[in-house]
Amino acid sequence: MTKENKIKQAIALKYNVDKEEAPLVIAKGQGLVADEILETAKKNQVHIQEDPALLELLSKLEIHQQIPEELYEAVAEIFAFVYKMESELQEDK
Repeated sequence: MTKENKIKQAIALKYNVDKEEAPLVIAKGQGLVADEILETAKKNQVHIQEDPALLELLSKLEIHQQIPEELYEAVAEIFAFVYKMESELQEDK
């Protein structure tokens, strides 16, 4: 029996409603680079969302590329969840 080794992957998105039409891929990588992206997110208290299907689609994009329109809905759901979590955390302080 062989154990399947899955390489860790990570993608970071950024969205500034005042400056961009859609979220941008600002970092992506696998293995050690993915670990660094995740560690940086944790240090900066950035929410991490695990979604393998979305990760696969976003991994095809280049850094600084806006997400395509067909991914707006999926990414919007993640951003809405993150904003809600941040809002709840602010209320608790």
